[in-house]
Amino acid sequence: MPNRRKRKQPQLHPPPSPPSKSPKTNTVSQKDPYPNHPRPTPEECRSVRNDLLALHGFPKEFAKYRSLRTNLDPIPLLSNGSAQSPAKPEPFDGEDSGGACGPVESVLDGLVSTILSQNTTDLNSQRAFASLKSAFPTWEDVFEAESKALENAIRCGGLAPTKAACIKNLLSCLLEKKGKLCLEYLRELSVDEIKTELSLFKGIGPKTVACVLMFQLQQDDFPVDTHVFQIAKAVGWVPEQADTKKTYLHLNQRIPNELKFDLNCLLFTHGKLCQQCTKGGGTKQKRESDDKSCPLLNYCNISKSEFNS
Repeated sequence: MPNRRKRKQPQLHPPPSPPSKSPKTNTVSQKDPYPNHPRPTPEECRSVRNDLLALHGFPKEFAKYRSLRTNLDPIPLLSNGSAQSPAKPEPFDGEDSGGACGPVESVLDGLVSTILSQNTTDLNSQRAFASLKSAFPTWEDVFEAESKALENAIRCGGLAPTKAACIKNLLSCLLEKKGKLCLEYLRELSVDEIKTELSLFKGIGPKTVACVLMFQLQQDDFPVDTHVFQIAKAVGWVPEQADTKKTYLHLNQRIPNELKFDLNCLLFTHGKLCQQCTKGGGTKQKRESDDKSCPLLNYCNISKSEFNS
């Protein structure tokens, strides 16, 4: 367990104890940058989730992560009267063994995979991670590898020198700090503590941290990538002048925890497929469902009262 910061003990009468909180409470320490912006409402979030489910179904690539969560809003019945229930993956044994223990990723697997996904396509990042694990089956192998060899292994994912340096630094710092190449200890920390821990590693930004929180650690966080950001602005969930950081803070305050995972996965998927609500969406992943009118267009100018009536 990591060393906790010791509080200075009061010498006189101690103040009243603050309310206790669970070690895994999803708290956003920073304030909502748009407290007077009323959207999205909980009702709107659920409606958008349901509309995108009806259009796309739940994305198969995220099914194994969804099955690990217990606090989600139930998926509504499909048109044929059945509910989607993703297959449950094998349990993870608690060691970062380089992905050899079953379909569920370790925290370290997930973090490195997210690093490799930066500024490239899903397909290229998956190829890069598979190539990395083929060349270096364990994280100890990656740590001991020459930088050039590591770069060659992940070159198909783009930005190989930058990403290789980030991975090397991550493993070096982790080994120095913890004595082993494992991030499973993060599961015992609060959301704010996890953010603090991961932000200490060079090259690990807020979006990467949010993805690890949501996918590997089953926390109620809402990452904002390019697709989510463009859709949020298109439908008016944030003001026009919002940037990605402020969008992340606002949406994490507004979206109910039990809807964050499903809504994030569906918005990400929709953003890749729809040309109507994101710039350049769907150019390489055209599907028959894209010919239908985008359901999110109905939310572009909607008022709060329509959802609360």
